[in-house]
Amino acid sequence: MSKSIPRDGADDYSPEIIEKRQRFIEETTGATLDHTKQFSFDAQEMAGNIENMFGVVQVPIGVAGPLLVNGEHAQGEFYVPMATVEGTMLASYNRGMKVIREAGGVMTTVVGQAMQRAPCFVFRNSRDARDFEQWLVENFPKIKEVAESTTSVGKLDEIEHYCAHNFVYTRFDYSTGDAAGQNMTSRATFVACEWIRENYPALKNYLLSGNFDTEKRTSSVNLLKNRGKRVTAEITIPREVLERNLRITPEAMHYGQGITTIASFLTNSSNNAAHPANGLAALYLATGQDIANIGESNQCTTYNRVTREGDYHFSITLPCVIVASYGGGTNLPTQRECLKMMDCHGQGKALKLAEIAAALVVAGELSLGAATRVDKKTRQNEWVDAHERLGRNR
Repeated sequence: MSKSIPRDGADDYSPEIIEKRQRFIEETTGATLDHTKQFSFDAQEMAGNIENMFGVVQVPIGVAGPLLVNGEHAQGEFYVPMATVEGTMLASYNRGMKVIREAGGVMTTVVGQAMQRAPCFVFRNSRDARDFEQWLVENFPKIKEVAESTTSVGKLDEIEHYCAHNFVYTRFDYSTGDAAGQNMTSRATFVACEWIRENYPALKNYLLSGNFDTEKRTSSVNLLKNRGKRVTAEITIPREVLERNLRITPEAMHYGQGITTIASFLTNSSNNAAHPANGLAALYLATGQDIANIGESNQCTTYNRVTREGDYHFSITLPCVIVASYGGGTNLPTQRECLKMMDCHGQGKALKLAEIAAALVVAGELSLGAATRVDKKTRQNEWVDAHERLGRNR
């Protein structure tokens, strides 16, 4: 007969109930909790972030930098906390950051921002669905008013609508301030949908999420219409800086990027970059972001060329950088410390964090893009050699 996990309806984060769960786990599973039960902060701070808490998982965290960013919100040098168990990764990002510094920094631009909830409205036939689309446009001001009545921060900027069969798939696009905004948009959209139900008799039914927001996974719609922050990071690296630090020419970098872009097309990949998820996941873990958002955050397109002067230009657009500087996991003790390292904790800092995240991705792309080549003279590969030296935990 299965046993129930101990809980306390009055206070489920007290030392007593946590200890009770720890004993339950050890007695029930046979595991010995020597390390997961140890943590240095008040468990009450975890309320709203985790249920059935019994301890913590300690992920190694390192620092890379300084990363020189020439953004509109992030300006100057930043030491970036990165949590990972992959050896060589921080060393590679550090190498990319050195190139960025010597090139004068990476320019970052937030092009747009939106967080969605995507209800699907169901009608008897396609004609009713078509008519509803027009009604949505005409009544947008009132729907906006109703949705925004639930939040002091969120603003409903647009309702996208796409008709298929007798369904109208929508995307309620919000700006959400310094919060990631998934919960905020869910409540606002639910209240708006209930108002629509009351005021549009031809509506048969609706799903609060019709799956068109493509949350936590890649999609073509999010490549075109952003989810989170849409950020472009770009840099021109002098030939001498590239050759001295990465031991590769601008022509060779451009040549390799062209080949890998074809592979991305053939494999139907969500991006033509090397590994944006690596840096983003490490940053997300360190700073209390929802790690599952890597599913959409790693989407991107890259562009590169050799300039007329013979230098190397690289640009990346990340349309779904979902980061928060306030609320959620960002207020947890260790995550708060990591955000403060970059002066990215609290209100008014989310766009700054998004620009740092995009610049971080550039560092990783430059380093790995050069490392995968095989040296014709030595017949060696930096990527393999680095993992042999640094990345094998024997």
